[in-house]
Amino acid sequence: MTKNILILPGDGIGPEIVAEARKVLARANELYDLQLAFSEDLLGGSAIDAHGVPLADATLEQARRSDAILMGAVGGPKWDNLERAIRPERGLLKLRSELDLFANLRPAILYPQLAAASTLKPEVVAGLDILIVRELTGGIYFGEPRGIRTLENGEREGFNTYRYAEHEIERIGRNAFEMARQRQGRLCSVDKANVLEATILWREVMDRLAPEYPDVTLSHMYVDNAAMQLVRAPKQFDVVVTGNMFGDILSDAAAMLTGSIGMLPSASLDKNRRGLYEPCHGSAPDIAGQGIANPLATILSGSMMLRYSLDMAAAADRIEQAVSAVLDRGLRTGDIFTDGCRRVSTAEMGDAVAAALDSVA
Repeated sequence: MTKNILILPGDGIGPEIVAEARKVLARANELYDLQLAFSEDLLGGSAIDAHGVPLADATLEQARRSDAILMGAVGGPKWDNLERAIRPERGLLKLRSELDLFANLRPAILYPQLAAASTLKPEVVAGLDILIVRELTGGIYFGEPRGIRTLENGEREGFNTYRYAEHEIERIGRNAFEMARQRQGRLCSVDKANVLEATILWREVMDRLAPEYPDVTLSHMYVDNAAMQLVRAPKQFDVVVTGNMFGDILSDAAAMLTGSIGMLPSASLDKNRRGLYEPCHGSAPDIAGQGIANPLATILSGSMMLRYSLDMAAAADRIEQAVSAVLDRGLRTGDIFTDGCRRVSTAEMGDAVAAALDSVA
């Protein structure tokens, strides 16, 4: 049966990195008869330029009909002065919200070939394999009321609302427990329950769910301590589950443990594991068009898409093996370059991974 994949390149380096991921997926499609069918549309600033909005209704409907979505990145200084409601990032937030993509999976895996590229000592990060499960459609990013208002004294005040309902916490909690069950059986729930009532409730719900998963060990950690522990002893973590804002921050911190944020893929899933796949990094407009961006996070996002939404684990394994084989050969984009390696362009890296698929087991 044909699987329909919607490609949303976005802005900045998005079109460059997505082109390489599509190249790899197309080669996998040929080799393993995956029956993938690709279509492409606009999101973010490119959609604003074409349609006046960051996510056109027709694009949203196409996303609803797709089996999975592969995205690049959105945003850039060209659109920074637009009103908040129509900025590029609002298109991505709307897409996540409308498709109810509440579970964001962000693996932080250090390939052994890149141990020297990490900013931490090799002995601290060698063998690192963390999965951060971030709640994606609630919390302070979506809470109401929000805005900027003028007080009686004439001073302006910005305000946002941090709120979570029990059902939102429960569904991301179950997702995280299930992920931990498939890994090392350790789940750390990160909150700020000593200060924030919303996360007091978060901790209560996690504790209530824990007896349903006796094979998973649940622990709790305040977010400030979690940030410190990520750089002090990151291998203590297996699966980390947390809210939208904390997950946004912690996953970017975890990115540097792996050598570069250009190595971090992500998945955003609904209750049926249909989802949106994208690299964790941004649109990097300062290097757009130069052919130097790292496409590996996007290629690995494509691998996650095959694994989680399309039930094609064998093909996903082969893409990940191909990435490892290319790193074994010493090929590096600038962000992960170290002495003794060969610097390659965005397209050369994509070509190398696609070619490596022919030889991996």
